[in-house]
Amino acid sequence: MEIIILNSAEEMSKKGAEIVAAAVKRNPKAVLGLATGGTPVKMYAELIKLYKNGVLDFKKARTFNLDEYVGLPGTHDQSYRYFMNENLFNHININKKNTNVPDGLAKDIEKSCAAYEAKINAWGGIDLQVLGIGSNGHIAFNEPLSGIMTRTRKVAISQRTITDNARFFKSMNEVPKTAVTMGIGTILKAKKIILLASGSNKADVIAAAVEGPITHLIPASFLQFHPDTVFVLEKEAASKLKGKY
Repeated sequence: MEIIILNSAEEMSKKGAEIVAAAVKRNPKAVLGLATGGTPVKMYAELIKLYKNGVLDFKKARTFNLDEYVGLPGTHDQSYRYFMNENLFNHININKKNTNVPDGLAKDIEKSCAAYEAKINAWGGIDLQVLGIGSNGHIAFNEPLSGIMTRTRKVAISQRTITDNARFFKSMNEVPKTAVTMGIGTILKAKKIILLASGSNKADVIAAAVEGPITHLIPASFLQFHPDTVFVLEKEAASKLKGKY
């Protein structure tokens, strides 16, 4: 596990974009695992800049998103398909047919999840997975007590995550209570993982994930098992780490 501590969210975002860009330059057909939420937005903005400046070409790149709310169409402004289109895909030259987001409207969710896993495997697996981290230690929608071997599936969203995500909706009652998410086992199969975190509100959970025991209570702690994970942290998010990094 590598820990990179930077002075600001802007520096964190640029470093994250640098790592993603390196993966695409190394392999133009790279399979990227992408995350939503507030943390990666500035990183996506940096990737858009690199594309517009002629530094990066996404024409052959392929993507899989971590998760999607159950019940929201891709046109809903809080769906993760909409988020990705607005914050990245609409601004680069990626082929949208090569971008994948779990189907929150599937009539047979279990079958749809199995197909998602099969497609990841058929495309050679994820080369680089981008993650954020929830205040309760979740990665994707793998809430506390999620198993390490879990795969893409429908899950209940914890009340803490619903409360955290309510800021994106008109009211807490509008926040979906279930989602489709890649499992922890799916995430750990990625060849390389980067996790971005900023803000003092993430300091406790980052310390637990990086330096605490590996436990189902902190799903992100399972990343300690992965052979090539990089935590890219803004200094406030790293403020409770005890090690010297």
